[in-house]
Amino acid sequence: MSFAETQLKNLQTPALVLDEAKMMRNIQRLAKQVDGLGVSLRPHLKTVKSTEISRRLLTDGSGPATVSTLIEAEVFAEAGVKDIIYAVGITPQKLDRVAAIRSKGCDLAVVLDSVAQAHAVADASARLGLAIPALIELDCDGHRSGVVPGDPVLLEIGRVLHDGASELRGVLTHAGESYEIQGRHGHEIFTEQERDAAVQSANALQDAGMPCPVVSVGSTPTAHSARKLDGVTEVRAGVYAFFDLVQAGIGVCDLDDIALSVLTTVLGHQHQKGWIIVDSGWMALSQDRGTANQRIDQGYGVVCDEAGQMIPDLIVIKANQEHGIIARRPGSEGKLPALPLGTRLRILPNHACAMAAQFTEYNVIPADHEADLCVWPRFGGW
Repeated sequence: MSFAETQLKNLQTPALVLDEAKMMRNIQRLAKQVDGLGVSLRPHLKTVKSTEISRRLLTDGSGPATVSTLIEAEVFAEAGVKDIIYAVGITPQKLDRVAAIRSKGCDLAVVLDSVAQAHAVADASARLGLAIPALIELDCDGHRSGVVPGDPVLLEIGRVLHDGASELRGVLTHAGESYEIQGRHGHEIFTEQERDAAVQSANALQDAGMPCPVVSVGSTPTAHSARKLDGVTEVRAGVYAFFDLVQAGIGVCDLDDIALSVLTTVLGHQHQKGWIIVDSGWMALSQDRGTANQRIDQGYGVVCDEAGQMIPDLIVIKANQEHGIIARRPGSEGKLPALPLGTRLRILPNHACAMAAQFTEYNVIPADHEADLCVWPRFGGW
């Protein structure tokens, strides 16, 4: 146990704990993978929401980066990130705020998938006297938003942006359905769907005489399984810095790669029911049940001891607002371990983004085993 891990005993619970060594191993793994494919990596900062972590994720701490809220764009731009894509469909009411961020020296681009949005961006660009760059979002797998490749509206949107006062920056897609597929082979199929949708659409724009300098793809599963990315310029991914039980369940990482956990304390027992009660409910763990439809349902999180070692077949089976109920996994055999009042435990997240969102700071176990436990601020909001 490192010196910092011994200091966990002094924390009030629930507390968010981050293992820096595991995080850095995860960051370096994907950086090496993407570099080997000859494209750039544009990490998504929505998971971490921390300037301390962004400096470790981004090249020279300055980008490129992806965000999902404008407050992320504002905070990271203030911290020196100069190249950001706001990867949620833009609305007209947000464009003045986008322009304000750009006016401070950050190249912030927006994403859209309709002619109406394109007109809004072009009109705002003309009104404000600056060219707001936009990427056209593509639907590569029916997961969510985006223009279906081959739909003539792609060129119509591109023409509005290119001929107006705005800037057509490129195309962007996200294989969100890859989260529903287990195993590298399945993820490779989605990787090729992403690539094909993006490259086909980029070629269509260019054949019509319009620019497409950015061809952006990415999800954590497809980024890790990509073998070739011909025609792509960049890859986006976010949860890989921490990983979680969903990613482990679909084979992208191992349980030992998960860098994030919630420190909790045993507050009571229901012996006749086989329950251990802890002081971390859904306000700490979140209500995410992302593993419910996977081969192994991890409940509301996998239970580890205070040092982060998994306790076999022990999960959080139920989460009330401030109470978590721990029990043996359904179908498992053996006795409930003796975990008396005051015992400290750590809970691994189903969804790292959702768990982290419950807290305002990370309690960081440094990679240097001789260093003190440290605190890195985390922000929220929109």
